Amino acid sequence: MIVDMGMHITPATTADFHRVLTDHPRYWGERDLRSLHLQALVQEFGSTCLVARAEDGIRGYVFGFVTPDGTGYVHLIATRDDARGTGLGRRLYAEFAAAAERHGARRLKAITSVQNTGSIAFHRSLGFDAEIVDDYNGPGRTMAVFHRDLPLDVPRP
Repeated sequence: MIVDMGMHITPATTADFHRVLTDHPRYWGERDLRSLHLQALVQEFGSTCLVARAEDGIRGYVFGFVTPDGTGYVHLIATRDDARGTGLGRRLYAEFAAAAERHGARRLKAITSVQNTGSIAFHRSLGFDAEIVDDYNGPGRTMAVFHRDLPLDVPRP
């Protein structure tokens, strides 16, 4: 668990999941990604679904899991609008990587749309290799696929 100036990164609860959905625009702006938020991830992979909690609520979260082949897959990672640029995303990734390693992960993986240049730049800054894969998410759905080996040494912003 990471503790930083009144903020704790801990496993997510179903109540946290519902709070994140309620506050969805604070994390994702105009993009409606609620359909990608799966409560089953929190219920089944609770030790790798994490929230950054402070007195004023959930400042950020990462939902992911470890695959049978030893890949720590990050399904969603987001920081609240007032927590961007603080290094919180990097800290969430570091805590996820540590949790994934405890579950046998040897590498990390994430995906995003090729239009999401912010996510692509963020993942590259963490040392991920990015590959553009045609039809990754179905016909005509090209995605940026990120890979990197563990351990994850997260440079400070």
